[in-house]
Amino acid sequence: MANPVLLSWSGGKDSLMALDRLLADPEADVVGLLSTLDHATDRVAIHEVRGELIRAQAHALDLPLVEMAVDWPASNTAYLGALAKALRTAEERFPGLRQLAFGDLHLQDLRQWREAELDKLGWVADFPLWKSNATDLIVEFDRRGHCALVVSVDLEQVDESVCGLDYDAAFRANLPVGVDRCGENGEFHTFCHASPLFKQPIAFRRGTMATRSERFRYLDLEFASG
Repeated sequence: MANPVLLSWSGGKDSLMALDRLLADPEADVVGLLSTLDHATDRVAIHEVRGELIRAQAHALDLPLVEMAVDWPASNTAYLGALAKALRTAEERFPGLRQLAFGDLHLQDLRQWREAELDKLGWVADFPLWKSNATDLIVEFDRRGHCALVVSVDLEQVDESVCGLDYDAAFRANLPVGVDRCGENGEFHTFCHASPLFKQPIAFRRGTMATRSERFRYLDLEFASG
């Protein structure tokens, strides 16, 4: 019998690839998505993607969305308190659920922290993309027909001009030497707007660009409903 799994969901390419892997795993039953949203702005923590776009993705995937509200940036104590509350909600909704999956690739410290904190709550962390070869993962992303847009960049690692570009072969070929092509070190973040996993593409409009803390460049995407 397949194990029920909740997937940590930012709306980006790694979340989508993790979902793709889980859906192909006969031992996993993905029952829903978990997204961390800033209480004040209704945006995904770090990525700053609007909550309405995350909800549109969940609808397109036909998966329930568990929303974890925090005041971002959050202290570890506040974050873990919000996580515990969200997981209790998920447990009540999906009896027997005790597994939370992440799209992390190779950040060992982060994995250990996730495992330790989830263990305290009686949950197990799962990493379906762990140690995947970056080239293989990119080939798989393109072959599957997933489409993503770069919506935030760290200006200390990449130029602001790449914000708003498609996450495609041309984008990856022009990344500076030393920059992870999957953005695993926080160089950039993406939003997936089309995929064979979606019932329909996510309709969006490009909004304004903004720079925060003199370091992070963001493209504001608006949900184009109707």
